[in-house]
Amino acid sequence: MNVTNRVEEIVEPLLNDLGFELVQVMLLGKRNPSLQVMAEPIEDRPMSLDDCGSISRALSALLDIEDLISSAYILEVSSPGLDRPLIRLAHFERFKGREARIEILTAIDGSTRFSGRLGGVKGDDVLMQVNDGERIFPFTDIEKAKLIITDEIFAKIEGLN
Repeated sequence: MNVTNRVEEIVEPLLNDLGFELVQVMLLGKRNPSLQVMAEPIEDRPMSLDDCGSISRALSALLDIEDLISSAYILEVSSPGLDRPLIRLAHFERFKGREARIEILTAIDGSTRFSGRLGGVKGDDVLMQVNDGERIFPFTDIEKAKLIITDEIFAKIEGLN
């Protein structure tokens, strides 16, 4: 099991206990490594700076005890943001109707990148409306996916202020 998978396994229960869902863990850099932990509140509310601080303190203590990373590293805690990555199959269902970009491992009609409106999930497949109709992507073939920031999203944000 690689380090990021082990970190995910250890931090996810703690985050859940604190009221957050783990979105993604990434270990970046070789000389000055950075451990990035992306989380969001389980309840439907925005992530605050205080949330990031609370998570950081709790994870710092846990990661110091577990000592999974042999060298010094920087712990970065953040929210997924508006152009959030879609990591788990459940994310594709949760954000059904939103614009997204998907990169796949196996080309379809010579293309590995697709943009369109998410159509949710059917079994282990992700559905997406693209210009030429509906596409079906096996979840296991999706290399990267993220939401696209649109004018519609900005209008909703403006409506909240």
